Amino acid sequence: MDRLSNTVRPYAWGSTTAIPELLGIAPTGEPQAEMWMGAHPGAPSLLTRISSTATATGAEGPQQPLTDVIAAAPERELGRATVEKFGPRLPFLLKLLAAGAPLSLQVHPDLAQAKRGYEDEERRSVPIDAPHRTYKDANHKPELICALTPFAGLCGFRRPTEAAEAMAALGVDSLKPYVDLLGAHPEEAALREVLTAILGADPAEMAETVNLAAAAAERLGGAHAPYARIAHHFPGDPGVIAAMLLNYVELQPGEALFLGAGVPHAYLDGLGVEIMANSDNVLRCGLTPKHIDVPELLRIVRFEATDPGVLRPEASPTGEELYETPVDEFRLSRYDLSPGAAPVDLTRDAPQILLCTGGAPKAGDLDLTPGASVFVPSGEKVEVSGTGTLFRATVVV
Repeated sequence: MDRLSNTVRPYAWGSTTAIPELLGIAPTGEPQAEMWMGAHPGAPSLLTRISSTATATGAEGPQQPLTDVIAAAPERELGRATVEKFGPRLPFLLKLLAAGAPLSLQVHPDLAQAKRGYEDEERRSVPIDAPHRTYKDANHKPELICALTPFAGLCGFRRPTEAAEAMAALGVDSLKPYVDLLGAHPEEAALREVLTAILGADPAEMAETVNLAAAAAERLGGAHAPYARIAHHFPGDPGVIAAMLLNYVELQPGEALFLGAGVPHAYLDGLGVEIMANSDNVLRCGLTPKHIDVPELLRIVRFEATDPGVLRPEASPTGEELYETPVDEFRLSRYDLSPGAAPVDLTRDAPQILLCTGGAPKAGDLDLTPGASVFVPSGEKVEVSGTGTLFRATVVV
């Protein structure tokens, strides 16, 4: 079992205070958006693998990226079943995510779409770091966000009639064509036509519409207030209008959302634990200065109204509270450890990352504090004890 040293990504939308407060350190004044735990090549966790010789001498070797540790002995670190099912890499990426401003409105492809898109861009020799590159890898990117604080987001299309009512209430003449479309077609056609029209509108005309809509949303408040806040961060962005097509969701601590392929979503505000398949594939559709591939986006989006499906963990007799999802690349659960309780055995024939989000629990002999994490190789004995909250990330094999 290895204590991890993790990279914090300073994306512009990140909160300047949420992650430092959890870690118990002073803010730097700069945004701290995501802390990555895992073996993503973009920012792998570092660990010090202590050998028996080092233990005897009291010396420690240099820190190594978790990617290198796994590459050196995939079956030892991940277990044979994981390697056979997912290949010789950690299938998931665990994060602390701290949104101080809205993230881009986005969707993720399914596995077949990702493979096809990646192979196409490779065949056309699109550089992997090109701003207009859409597919960074051949994997899908289902994800789960679990709130640690009150957490706001957008998730999936709402019914076209609801979106039409919200737009009509703003009293903006240039929104009337979208209102009419939303009420005049079957659900899928209505959502597709309106999103296509929003993304294809003249930029200057759309900017004026957004500004008028934002001012009206500010006046109305209530259910319209989130769109005024979004527009404050992205004035004139067509994503502000696209956001009105989606369900607005507020999670309480412990509640979660699962985001499957083709579901448009955006995180707006709050601190959470996020887990996802180990992929970078994102197709953006607003609230961003980055490239938007409209034709490919329209092929990927699932144009159907959905309930956001707020998840609450299922408790078991062992004390594990599991967030059920329909994917195998990750499995997230939570343990609330009580004073004086017997240690809980978490040994499993699969790789695990344990993340402390509160209190002072122990993982084996390692004392943990909020924000601390450890990597547990497949089959390694691990018991947790003490007082506090731990999240457990692993795979389904």
